[in-house]
Amino acid sequence: MTKIAILGANGRLGRVVAKAFIDAGYDVRAITRSGKITAELIGSAAVAGDGLDREALIRATEGVDIIFNGLNPIYTDWGKCLPMAENVMAACRANRALHLAPGSVYNYGSPMPAVITEDTPFHPTTEKGRIRVAMEGLFRREAEAGRVRTILLRAGDFFGGTGTGSWFDLMVAAKMHKGVYTAPGPADLVHEWAYLPDMAKAFVGLTENLDKLGAYEALNFPGHAVTDLEIKAAAEQALGRTLKLTSMPWWVLRAGSPFVAMWRELVSMSYLRFEPHQLVSARLEGIIGTIPHTPLDKAVAAALDDIGLVATIDGVSKAA
Repeated sequence: MTKIAILGANGRLGRVVAKAFIDAGYDVRAITRSGKITAELIGSAAVAGDGLDREALIRATEGVDIIFNGLNPIYTDWGKCLPMAENVMAACRANRALHLAPGSVYNYGSPMPAVITEDTPFHPTTEKGRIRVAMEGLFRREAEAGRVRTILLRAGDFFGGTGTGSWFDLMVAAKMHKGVYTAPGPADLVHEWAYLPDMAKAFVGLTENLDKLGAYEALNFPGHAVTDLEIKAAAEQALGRTLKLTSMPWWVLRAGSPFVAMWRELVSMSYLRFEPHQLVSARLEGIIGTIPHTPLDKAVAAALDDIGLVATIDGVSKAA
């Protein structure tokens, strides 16, 4: 049985990816700093390992065939990203393991290309974008040197799955219990979203089609390129009520950014909310077959149920 270690298994992405690989019959090792896992990861082996401790990470991943890199520091701690990436590469080398990694759209900077393909050149204009480009550069060099094979799947903003920390639950859905939908930018602007259960299944599909892939691959995951108006309509359908549309008060964050570190980091990436963009792929379907894609209404309903919102309002989950 193929063994896969999920780094950051208690994180939002790590949980969903671990569950997808458990369901697909893989031997899953859930790596967390504490060595403890959530109930939804029953079926995996819990192991302690810190992404900033190279030797501990190598020990935690000993004997695995695949390492999924779900490590993601909070916005104000992105100085940890490159050291963590270097430690993950060391763990992959020590175990001769395949490296699976999520990618972001930060690499493209502002102005954002309206349509992003696998061939769209990087043009980072923020520190976070430069960090992401440096990380991918490291992965590519390791692959080209024959040391670590990397398969990267690039996606937009996450929604779906339990846990907190995404724009969807922290902003868009934050006031839905009060009947309010909060748009982070212009409500009619197309923005790229990734429904995590779909993305996780795509990762499984990639591991089952490695013969079609090279030593380094960076593929796009076309998720839901939709407007806030479309998401709002799906949320209203799921909740059975009309939602009032309001806008995120960016002026407050800009005014307070010199004094609040998190606000400063959010403001630095605010262009993503004001420049339309979507991901397309010329290759993914040819590799894994039909790309997992839950219809928007079902994905939004399930995402609301995951954060307890459907039950809070209706008393009954409509996600099924």
